[in-house]
Amino acid sequence: MNEASARAFPNIALVKYWGKQDTSLILPVAGSLSLTLDTYATTTTVRLDPDAAADSFSLNGVPGAATPTQRVTRFLDLVRELAGSTARARVDSLSEIPTDAGLASSAAGFAALAVAAGAAYGLELDARALSRLARRGSGSAARSIISGLAVWHAGDDAQSFAEPVGGPEFKMIILTLDRSAKRVSSRDAMVRTAQTSPFYDGWISSTAQTLDAALAACHADDFTALGLLTELHALRMHALIQSADPPIRYLKPASIAAFDRVEELRAAGLECYATADAGPNVVVIARPSDADQVAAELVTLGETTVVGAGPGATLLPRGAAG
Repeated sequence: MNEASARAFPNIALVKYWGKQDTSLILPVAGSLSLTLDTYATTTTVRLDPDAAADSFSLNGVPGAATPTQRVTRFLDLVRELAGSTARARVDSLSEIPTDAGLASSAAGFAALAVAAGAAYGLELDARALSRLARRGSGSAARSIISGLAVWHAGDDAQSFAEPVGGPEFKMIILTLDRSAKRVSSRDAMVRTAQTSPFYDGWISSTAQTLDAALAACHADDFTALGLLTELHALRMHALIQSADPPIRYLKPASIAAFDRVEELRAAGLECYATADAGPNVVVIARPSDADQVAAELVTLGETTVVGAGPGATLLPRGAAG
């Protein structure tokens, strides 16, 4: 029985991914920029079983529900097509991501699955090919293939992959404000926004411009410019989402209070910048030397976790998955 294990980490976007130009290939309407984290790994083992009639999937020792299992099977079908194989597989994943932390688990999950499945089925894929493959499971998984700062390019199937970017060092403070489930999923909200917001075309063009500016800030090692762009783009994304019909509001009063507090800290000389994905929880970026102080200043608002830049998806030695 051929098997392989891989580990991958979630990422948090500085320039956001919001909207697909192709839902089948999961091609974004514009590029994005993210940081792969050093915490909350997902470790996935893929074991081929030619005698099995169907794929199986478990998460943290619990058999997967129908929908996530179907997503895994669809993804494995892509791998089997590349490998010229019909063998079914058993997929076992262990996720360290807290279910209520507001972090998307699919990025780490499909990045780890891409690396493990590719190896188990005997494929030899470089980082670009792995990023393109992971993208087919979850768009943001394309970025979790890459260590640290990663830019995910828009374009056609061959052009849409993530690659590393140099830039300033910083840490992120995850500020958990609300642990309740979202009423509208990110996937459904993306579709509603694209179909109904009168500002959607402006979002696409402005995101491309923001990404260019953010990459220039990275190349210049300019943390201040990158931080300002990060905060601006998050607020633009949430304004766009709120302009859908019917409106979708992810940010809550506590979220707005966190953005206000970050602005106050900056005015007082502690440089930090806020962002938020499609949910109420806020992430703050700060220079490594300031991260613990920023976290201490925010702890009255919610639970804080300081994280840094982490490795891309990695194939593990046999038996290392535990």
